[in-house]
Amino acid sequence: MKIVSFLLLLVFFFFLPQTSCDIRSDKQALLNFADLVPHSLKLNWNSSTPLCTSWLGISCDRSRSHVLSVRLPAVGLYGPIPANSLGKLNSLITLSLRSNRLTGDLPSDLLCLPSLQYVYLQHNNFSGTIPSTLSQHLISLDLSFNSFTGNIPTNLQTLTNLTTLSLQNNSLTGSIPQIYTSQLKQLNLSYNNFNGSVPSSLQNFPSSSFEGNDMLCGTPLNQCSIFIPSPSPSPSPSTSSPSPRSQPPSPTNARKTTNSSKKKKLSTKTIIAIAIGASLVPLLLFATILVCRNSKKKDSRDNRALKEQGGRDEKPSEDFGSGVQDAEKNKLVFFEGSSNNFDLEDLLRASAEVLGKGTYGTTYKAILEEGSVVAVKRLKDVVAGKRDFEQQMEGVGRITHHPNVLPLCAYYYSKDEKLLVYNYVTGGSFFRLLHGSNNFGRTPVDWDTRVKISLETARGIAHIHSSGGGKSIHGNIKSSNILITQDLRSCISDFGLTPIMSYPAVPARSAGYRAPEVIETKKYTKKSDIYSFGVLLLEMLTGKAPVQLTGQDDAVDLPRWVQSVVREEWTAEVFDVELLRYNDIEEEMVLMLQIAMACVGRVPEVRPTMDEVVRMIEQIRPANTSSEENKRPNNQNP
Repeated sequence: MKIVSFLLLLVFFFFLPQTSCDIRSDKQALLNFADLVPHSLKLNWNSSTPLCTSWLGISCDRSRSHVLSVRLPAVGLYGPIPANSLGKLNSLITLSLRSNRLTGDLPSDLLCLPSLQYVYLQHNNFSGTIPSTLSQHLISLDLSFNSFTGNIPTNLQTLTNLTTLSLQNNSLTGSIPQIYTSQLKQLNLSYNNFNGSVPSSLQNFPSSSFEGNDMLCGTPLNQCSIFIPSPSPSPSPSTSSPSPRSQPPSPTNARKTTNSSKKKKLSTKTIIAIAIGASLVPLLLFATILVCRNSKKKDSRDNRALKEQGGRDEKPSEDFGSGVQDAEKNKLVFFEGSSNNFDLEDLLRASAEVLGKGTYGTTYKAILEEGSVVAVKRLKDVVAGKRDFEQQMEGVGRITHHPNVLPLCAYYYSKDEKLLVYNYVTGGSFFRLLHGSNNFGRTPVDWDTRVKISLETARGIAHIHSSGGGKSIHGNIKSSNILITQDLRSCISDFGLTPIMSYPAVPARSAGYRAPEVIETKKYTKKSDIYSFGVLLLEMLTGKAPVQLTGQDDAVDLPRWVQSVVREEWTAEVFDVELLRYNDIEEEMVLMLQIAMACVGRVPEVRPTMDEVVRMIEQIRPANTSSEENKRPNNQNP
C-alpha cells in the first residue's frame, strides 16, 4: 500500500503538473500565432475558453494535454508565419494551412517538429528555400502552388515514411535528389526549374510528375542528349612540305612518300574540278535568288513562324496568321493599361502550341522571343464587320477590370483573320481540375476548393451582367472557360463574343450548358447565363459532364438526370463520390444543390439573378468555411 501511495503521489506532483504545463505552452503558442498573423475570418480562440473543445481547427489527444492538429484552410490568413509560434507545438502531428495568403519564409522550427507527419501548406505564397531540417516522421508533405526557390533539401532521402511529396508549381531549381524510400506513392515536381536527369529511384513515376521543367530529361521524359565533340582534323600529307630538319625516311615512310606523290598527281585533277565548280557558283547563286524572290511573293501572306502543336506525339503545323494582311501588319490594338510591349510581327514569330479547340475558335499558348507568354484565341465564324467587331472588343476591354474576369489585352482584325490576346493563365481550367485529361494521376478536388471557385465565378458573371449599363451577357459559360490562376483564383474567360459570332453547332459537352430557350430561339440573355452557371454548379457537385449518355443513341442533360435521381429520393446518389469521404458537409452540398436547381429552372423568369446567386452561396460559407478541417475523416487528410 505504501508503494501504491507513493506512485500516486508521483503522478500527482510530477505528471499532472507537467500535463498542465504542456497544454498551457501550446495554448500560448497558438495565441501568439493568432495575434501576429492577420486573418479575415474571425477565429474563436480566446484565452478564457478551453483549447481542446472549443477552439476552431484545433484537435488534442484524449487526455487534452497536447495539441495534435491545427487545421485552418481558407480562413484568410495572410502575412508570414512568425517563429516561436506554431513551432512550439512539440506534439503536433497534422498541420494544414492550405488555401490562404501566407507569405515569406517558412520558420526553421516548423517542419522539424518531432511528431509532425502531415503538412499541407499548398496554395499560399510562401517564398525562400524549403527548410533543410525536416521531421523524420513525415508521411505527407504538400508545399505546391507557392513561390519556393532553391534546391530540394537533400535530407528528403532519409524520410523513410514519406508517401506523398507535392512540390509542383514553385520556382525550385537544381537537380532532383535520389529518394530511395519504397513508401513514396505520390510524387509531383512539375512546373519548377529543375535541371539534369530524373534520378533512377524516381523513374517509375509518370511523366506528369516532372512536366513543366524544360531543363529536365531522362525517363519518363525525353532522352537526355549526350554531346560528343567531333575529333580535330589531322593535317593532310599532301599539303605539308617536309622540314629541312626532318629525319631520313624509313621504309614505311618511303611508302608513304610514294603514296603522297600519287596524291599530288591526283590533286591536279581535283584543282581542275574545283575550278570548274567555282565557275558555276555565280549561276547557282543567281538562280537561288530568283527562286527565293518568287517564293517570298507567293507566301507573303503566310505566317512562317507560329506553328500548331496538336499533341504530345504528333505536331501538325498550322499557320495561325495565314490571314494577316501586309497592309495591316503591326495593327495589334492594345487596351489602356496593358504592360505588353510586342507587336503583331513578334506574335507571328512566336513559338506556339494548341491549348484547346472550343466553340468560338482555337486557343494557342504563344511564347514570344523575349520569353513572355500569352494566350492567343483565333476566332472562327465571325459574322461582324470590322467596325462592329472593334466596338464589341472595346466594350469587352472596359468590362474586364475585375479579379474574377480574365482581361482582354489586345485584338487584331483583318478580312481573313481575327485574333484575341490574353494573359496566359498557368493553372488550367476548372474542367481539367474536375475531370483531368485522362483521370490518371489527377488530384481529387476538395469541397472548399470547389465552392471557392464556384463563388468567384459567380462574382465574375455578376460583374459582367452589371457592366455596360446592365446589358452585357457572357453567352458561353462552361467549366473549360473557368481558368484557375496559380494562387487558385478563378477567372472567367471567353465572354463578349456571342454577339459577333454565328450560332455554332457545338459538341454535346458544350451543348449541355445551353438553356432550353437558347436552343429554340438562338438568343442569349442574362437568364440563359444563369442556366449555364446552374449546370456548372451541378457539374461541380456531381463530378459528371453536362451531358450524360444513357444508352447507345440516347443522351440526357445533367439537370434532367439530377431531377430524376432526386425525384426518386436518392439524393445521396447525386454527389461526386470524391466528396463523400468528407464529414459534415452534407448540409452544404444540399444547399448548393438547391441553388443549382433554382438556376436551371425551365422558365427563365423564375431563375434568380446572378447577384442573388452570389448572396446565396456566400450565406452557405461564413458559418462553415473555417470549420472545414473538422470535416476530414482522419488526420491523414489535409
